[in-house]
Amino acid sequence: MKKIMILGASILQLPAISKAKEMGLKVIAVDMDKNAVGFKEADVALEISTIDISKVVEAAKEYEVDGVMTLASDMPMRTVAAVAKELSIVGISEDTAIKATNKALMRQSLKQYNVPIPRFFRVSDYESYLSSAKQFTDKFIVKPADNSGSRGVFLVEHYTDKASIDYAYQYSKKYSRSGEIIVEEFMEGSEVSVEILCVDGLVNILAITDKLTSGEPRFVEMGHSQPTLLSSEIRKQIETVATAAVKAIGIENGPSHTEIIVTSEGPKIVELGARLGGDNITTHLVPLSTGIDMVECCIRVALGERPNLGNPIKKASAIRYFETPPGKIKAINGLEEASQLPNIKQISFVKSIGDYVGKINSSSDRIGFVIAQAEDAESAIRVCEEALRRINISLE
Repeated sequence: MKKIMILGASILQLPAISKAKEMGLKVIAVDMDKNAVGFKEADVALEISTIDISKVVEAAKEYEVDGVMTLASDMPMRTVAAVAKELSIVGISEDTAIKATNKALMRQSLKQYNVPIPRFFRVSDYESYLSSAKQFTDKFIVKPADNSGSRGVFLVEHYTDKASIDYAYQYSKKYSRSGEIIVEEFMEGSEVSVEILCVDGLVNILAITDKLTSGEPRFVEMGHSQPTLLSSEIRKQIETVATAAVKAIGIENGPSHTEIIVTSEGPKIVELGARLGGDNITTHLVPLSTGIDMVECCIRVALGERPNLGNPIKKASAIRYFETPPGKIKAINGLEEASQLPNIKQISFVKSIGDYVGKINSSSDRIGFVIAQAEDAESAIRVCEEALRRINISLE
């Protein structure tokens, strides 16, 4: 029986753990949380931090794993690379892992290969931050060099707004693990992500996902849909830029999730991860839109096997997240009615009655979502929106 090590055992990694078990594999799950939900399904549960490289490598050697992966989390990528190197199994290189998890190094690498990116500065102290801010005469974005899920991202509306500039620095710095932050050009345009699977250096683009965000100033993702509604000409430009980015970072085997904004100058890279996309994009939307089980494909690639990417279906899917004002959840009504709508595939909540709901400052603040499948993206979006309207969340 082949053995796969999955870094992370939270709800985010559960689809990979479940799929690996379904495939008849022995699953070694790693998570520092002893109560991680995925531990219940795994064959072996190891209470180790997914970023404790030496301990994870030691465990991988002990269990003689045949493959290693993480699903939708950036930080364990360096551990994945280290395990792959030490055990001579399929995975990304350590250099690629660093470039894919540090936005400053990522941008430098993309710039070196002439991949379109926003104008940016990497800073680690207040003086150099102010100096960089003065280089902009319009809006600019401040973000941590090494975090995800919109944590620490803030838009400064005007370069003369000292209070906003100071707040952005402190807010972004708080979420930066290394202390380094990025100050970059604010890009306007349609935002998409590109879901890719690389096999032996061949870049397979499986889907282009349209994004809906909360907008200024934090840009938290509130919805996704596939396939993109953009024109075929724009789609080709997006595919060209995404392919160049993946090659620049050095991903040869495994997934990538590349975020792009289509500016007036053409598509530019926001960032990319050497992993599957989160927010149910690759676990739910890609299979519903294309018929391709991206999680299974990634497990097969990690094991050194060939994934089946042939004969995709042509459907559409969408996800929309609930938006509520702050308060304590008193009641949730209309769930049954909404779940019976044609084409609704899933309605889920991550918070319960009695839980407090705050402002949506990052993806972890969202309380739940609805997912739909239809013949086209517009229809899938309409079904999601109708389901949201039928569900009444009472707050106090």
